[in-house]
Amino acid sequence: MEYDLTTWLNLSLRWLHVIAGVAWIGASFYFVWLDNNLRPPVPEKDGVKGELWAVHGGGFYHSQKYMTAPAHMPDHLHWFKWEAYTTWLSGFALLIVLYYVGAPVYLIDASKHAFSQAGAIATGLAFIFGGLAVYEGLCRSPLGGKPRLFGVVWFLCLTGATYVLTKLFSDRGAFIHVGAIIGTCMVGNVFLVIIPNQRKIVADMLAGRPVDPRLGAMGKQRSVHNTHMTLPVIFIMISNHYPAVTGHHLAWLLLALISAGGVSIRYFFILRHHGVIKPDYLILGAFLIFSVSMIASLKSKAPETVSNVPFPVAQAIVQRHCVMCHSATPTHKGFTAPPNGAAFDTPAGMARYAGKIRERAVETTSMPLGNETHITDAERAQLGAWIKAGAKTQ
Repeated sequence: MEYDLTTWLNLSLRWLHVIAGVAWIGASFYFVWLDNNLRPPVPEKDGVKGELWAVHGGGFYHSQKYMTAPAHMPDHLHWFKWEAYTTWLSGFALLIVLYYVGAPVYLIDASKHAFSQAGAIATGLAFIFGGLAVYEGLCRSPLGGKPRLFGVVWFLCLTGATYVLTKLFSDRGAFIHVGAIIGTCMVGNVFLVIIPNQRKIVADMLAGRPVDPRLGAMGKQRSVHNTHMTLPVIFIMISNHYPAVTGHHLAWLLLALISAGGVSIRYFFILRHHGVIKPDYLILGAFLIFSVSMIASLKSKAPETVSNVPFPVAQAIVQRHCVMCHSATPTHKGFTAPPNGAAFDTPAGMARYAGKIRERAVETTSMPLGNETHITDAERAQLGAWIKAGAKTQ
């Protein structure tokens, strides 16, 4: 029996990434909600900024937040950090296994830029850690003290990076690197600011020194940044399932609109935590996301007019460009089974998955991956015409 290490490593890392991500996002959302729902204690308690009583799972909970730190260090203090670290480490490992080891299939699109494998990897890493450097520079500049302006500038930086990446990498490779930039900045907030500042607060407490309240304020600022970036990065994690977005000629704009919509919706809920109901943010978010479907229907150019394409012509195109991966026994070195079980190596298979072929190889350029077989626009149009006529195999 042949053991496919890459496939099982991919599955294991992806599952770990999802589990850790759920834990991180859940903790982040909960603490943003908790912080925004704290109320002044009654009666007043020395050093306590706010408190909250809650009931869940049949029990009552009493949470308190201190101005800077409690008078005495508790015996047990939980640090929320490994959820973030595990999410990033598993995600980066998955990036290496899938997009860097498999760069010729998943990352490089020779029709956009003829990278070598090493060149593509170096470019991807430069964008990820360069993005972190830009983000840190903005946070530590005077702009960091102006939240709204900072958000606009950082959003424009990410949109610019998305535009360039979609011109360099495959559709999926470009999106996943934007997600990696955001995820790296988010974990950087934990690793570079939040946890170090918390360690300084604890050290000052133990040494009997006054605690600098700015340390907590800096951590809170980065935590707020993270909660605003969460919904965009979640969409990017699942974006490969939506070739109508990733494979569109305006993919960078579609991702910008989806991200802006996600931020707007998240802000609605943050305000709601404070008891402020602003439906305009929810409506704006829904409108931005809905507008994506309108823009996605626009084509980069008028489709070629093709008619009366016989099945043998369509079959020859599929045999030339698709069955190396989409067959019962793939010959492509990156696959041991047809992706998603979709095999096109028989007439029945072509007819059954005609909708998938149209979605990924005709209406968008998502397939073939990286266009490594150099399918032409004329061939895509012929496939589209065959499918439009009923995908007949006789």
